[in-house]
Amino acid sequence: MGITVAAEEKDRALVDATEFFLRDAHHVPEALRRTKQGAYRLDGSRSAIYLPETKNFPLNTEVEATLTFTGDEPGPWVRQVTPSPEAITLREHHSFVQLPPPGYKPRAYDPRASFFGIQYMDYATPISEPIVKRFMARHRLEKKDPMAAMSDPVQPLVYYLDRGAPEPIRSALLEGARWWNQAFEATGYKDAFRVELLPEGADMMDLRYNVIQWVHRATRGWSYGAGVIDPRTGEIIKGHVTLGSLRVRQDYVVAEALLAPYEKGKPLSPKMQQMALARLRQLAAHEVGHTLGLEHNYTASTVHRSSVMDYPPPYVKLGADGVPDLSDAYATGIGEWDKVSISYGYQDFPPGADQHAALDKILHDAFARGLRFLTDQDARPAGSSSSLAHLWDSDPNAVDELGRLMQVRAAALKRFGENNIREGAPLATLEDVLVPLYMLHRYQVEAASKVVGGMDYTFALRGDGETPTQIVSPAEQRRALSAVLATLKPDALALPESLLLMISPRPPEYERGREHFKIRTSPAFDALAPAEAAAQHTLQFLFNAERAARLVEFHARDRENPGLPEVLDAILTATWKAPHGEGYNAQIANVVDDVALYDLMALAANDHAGDEARAIASQKLEDLRGWLNVSLGGGPGVPDKAHGAFALRQIEQFEKDPKKIDLTPPAEPPDGPPIGADEDGDWQD
Repeated sequence: MGITVAAEEKDRALVDATEFFLRDAHHVPEALRRTKQGAYRLDGSRSAIYLPETKNFPLNTEVEATLTFTGDEPGPWVRQVTPSPEAITLREHHSFVQLPPPGYKPRAYDPRASFFGIQYMDYATPISEPIVKRFMARHRLEKKDPMAAMSDPVQPLVYYLDRGAPEPIRSALLEGARWWNQAFEATGYKDAFRVELLPEGADMMDLRYNVIQWVHRATRGWSYGAGVIDPRTGEIIKGHVTLGSLRVRQDYVVAEALLAPYEKGKPLSPKMQQMALARLRQLAAHEVGHTLGLEHNYTASTVHRSSVMDYPPPYVKLGADGVPDLSDAYATGIGEWDKVSISYGYQDFPPGADQHAALDKILHDAFARGLRFLTDQDARPAGSSSSLAHLWDSDPNAVDELGRLMQVRAAALKRFGENNIREGAPLATLEDVLVPLYMLHRYQVEAASKVVGGMDYTFALRGDGETPTQIVSPAEQRRALSAVLATLKPDALALPESLLLMISPRPPEYERGREHFKIRTSPAFDALAPAEAAAQHTLQFLFNAERAARLVEFHARDRENPGLPEVLDAILTATWKAPHGEGYNAQIANVVDDVALYDLMALAANDHAGDEARAIASQKLEDLRGWLNVSLGGGPGVPDKAHGAFALRQIEQFEKDPKKIDLTPPAEPPDGPPIGADEDGDWQD
């Protein structure tokens, strides 16, 4: 879309950029269509420049536009956040930024150092050298005296906190963000990093201010650490953190679920607020870290909480009295890996120093201490292979921590009841607090599942001496499989009858939503829905196509490694072929059976799985069909004949048409995160 020149005078031009700013720069209709939220289009007659946020500053010009999109068949997410879902009004922002002056010294990108980077192709490069140039994203920071072990900076990095953040949140954010000065001090800077309140009258969008913004949204969501970066050099011109206010409330709910604090006649314990504020301190440090150029480090939990750039869950201990203890829920202060990263990215070397050798030594010394770095691509995918890189996990060993956390969960569920909600709250809202407790193990299950078919690795460079890849030991893989399957036992998934009797149907103005279990028994609370959700969450990782393919390959390379047939047999033995008990527990076992059968069929039909994995999955379906035939014919097996006969018919039908699965798709659990880098270059929590 062009810009019209309305008038010219000497070296100045007046342009009409209205159409340019009223276009949809974020491709909103495509995003809504991709997420199945409806078909929308931009309505220019209901769009205009938003003057209150259209401003000019010494180094940047900001223009904001109010855009309205109209459409039909709005999805549930749209309905949640707009009063009139057939018309969505958003504001899109445009910035014109003056590039910084010369003097910044780009630093070469190293994948081991945990920094974001930029890259471009330099066609003037000799053909014997790489044409792609890669540089780290970092602020301009120099010592006044590079020869000194400790020196004042030429210009400190100053971040400014939104004055709209209320107490005690304000103090928590200031404290957490200021932790970064510990890392800069360890690098040899004196008072190089400061956090202050935004000056009265200053504007968050002024390029001269690095800011920490406190915002309100309709639902809890991610926080962001965004940056304005010089595309020529990687210099970060402005850091802009956005923290959502609802996150702290979710942490408070988690604490309520664990502590059951509303005991009649007793004062409310401050422990919930203390935990929530501890998380806010960590979150502030985390998001500021992104704006300093740092990526996530999802291996930090394996080495003494070595980075605030990890995703930490609350570390819950169990007291001798069986009561969860939140006194060590979140770490305090900057981590050891964070100091390594800041040293690598911001150390100002004296003239004549061998910078390449010095930077290499920083990383080698860190690796020698057991510190590690892996990031989003290594931890987020369901099929990722690292046994060390996970989101929201605790402890160096994922399997050990799963067993410990299941004990904490069981103890908290045993105490769960009226004391988990405030006096006068509808008993139906017990479910609101039950969800995060029942699913307390969800992230640790994911972590332990990734040990199965797991392969650890580093971003090793030629000559650095690091181990590039190592398949997880067969014994540890089998131990992980056993621990994960133990979470599917009916005893682990059942809820006490006393609690089920207590959860009433939801009253008016307390509608069901994304934070609740998906029930099939409306209006009654579905006693099987939590078990179904937990089982699906667990089994989707074990039946993952990439994991299945690795199991096939790793077993072929070394027969000691568990293969896919062994893993699938273990799943079926722990579900269909396990004793089902009676009553409620038997129905839970049936639900878990159905989830396992559905996921096994899905693997057999998955075009993205390797043919060998699909063949093995298909054979296991055939084996299960044979076992069901024997069982239904009077042999040992499934005591519930209807359950077994229905499964048998489903398998027979699937074998005729593998693209058609008539089993009811398992219900997904309620939203988990948030408790990476997006496509637009913002860094999200």
